[in-house]
Amino acid sequence: MYGIHDKQQQEGRTMGNKANIGDDYSLTRVPMSARQSLWSITIIRVGALATISQFILGASLGYGMTFWQAVWATILGSVILQVISFLLGYAGAREGLSTSLLSRWTGFGRYGSSIIGGVIAISCIGWFGVQNSVFAEGIVQATGGKLSLPIAATITGLSVTILVIFGFKLLSIVASITVPAFLLAISFGIFHVLSEHSLPDLIAATPAGDPLSMGAATTMVAGGFIIGAVITPDFTRFAKSGKDVFWMATIGVLIGELGINLIAVLLALAARTSDVVSIMVQTSGWFGALVVILSTVKINNLNLYSSSLGFTNIFDSIFKVKLNRGMVTLVIGVIGTLLSILGILDYFVDFLVFLGVLVPPIAGIIVVEYFILRTHRKALDESRAEGKLPEHVEGIHPVTLIAWAAGFVAGYTMTIGIPSINSLIISGVIYYVGIKVFKKKS
Repeated sequence: MYGIHDKQQQEGRTMGNKANIGDDYSLTRVPMSARQSLWSITIIRVGALATISQFILGASLGYGMTFWQAVWATILGSVILQVISFLLGYAGAREGLSTSLLSRWTGFGRYGSSIIGGVIAISCIGWFGVQNSVFAEGIVQATGGKLSLPIAATITGLSVTILVIFGFKLLSIVASITVPAFLLAISFGIFHVLSEHSLPDLIAATPAGDPLSMGAATTMVAGGFIIGAVITPDFTRFAKSGKDVFWMATIGVLIGELGINLIAVLLALAARTSDVVSIMVQTSGWFGALVVILSTVKINNLNLYSSSLGFTNIFDSIFKVKLNRGMVTLVIGVIGTLLSILGILDYFVDFLVFLGVLVPPIAGIIVVEYFILRTHRKALDESRAEGKLPEHVEGIHPVTLIAWAAGFVAGYTMTIGIPSINSLIISGVIYYVGIKVFKKKS
């Protein structure tokens, strides 16, 4: 178990007993005594992938590609996500740290980690509001319009906020209920749509839409969950071993990426449209609306959870103020709910997509620093044995800023390859070369 001694486990139990409700080790290592089972972390991961947005992505592939073309595009994109998720997830589990906290000793320093926390927090709270609008609309449809959208959005936003306040354990319990229910609802809708079609005919069918290239399709698959891959440490910090992280990532990809995508591909080939969500809601009635509702509950839990971790890191890094994650969750949950009620988030999506381009380079820098350069590994190892954090934290290295900026520009401007992966690789390479040159001159 990463060579952690009994001493740390004993200290961890003490820390766990003293932890405030909802704080969830937001600014400390997660002790071994608080680690969760493989099922607990895997069900959350599957819930993050098995969503309506993933379903829409798969339908887009089926509208512009044959079945086997979509299979290969999904596999290629999923392999990329698997590698990134495992490497970052392993680091998070080994150290017991969230993405923004881990980044302090993997290239970004105190102030760089606060920038990461800000980008992740703003992105996640924005998407929380957007998804909450979808959640509320599903409730309105399920009740036949008896509830107005503002009232439904208030109920759904505050309900999810209360769930997230109580931390990882409750997220896992909720996912254990909503994920199977979501998959059951999806299966019900598929049965209605596919009952009149032959599976061999669908596999051999010609797509109804304009052709979609393999590069564009792989970009959609990999880019669609790249932020989710980067924040993997936010919940793998509760994993007991690297083996658990591997199986979590693998099962998540097989069910959430490959499974959901290919089901949606078949639906798009059968219905001859990419708007399979509307078809499912129309053919399945309230059960179809349940698909939308359960999907947004799962993903919004994670949006709000990662956003709260990002904000607690910002205040600790910049202002040296240790906020309780539960209280932070309440505040940002109310803000996100209010924004979704006001409809402001309809104009916020483009900005959120822009922020998404900033995230992939973070993964490239963290992976290179933690696994190759290992500048702070000795300090991390020594402090981990005592269940503490390293005492020394640098500000931010100029090479990190250069590599991050170069990765962002590459992802934003390059038209060859997969933008998110281009930015990740380029930032990692520039960071590696820059640090080597800097150390040699020093």
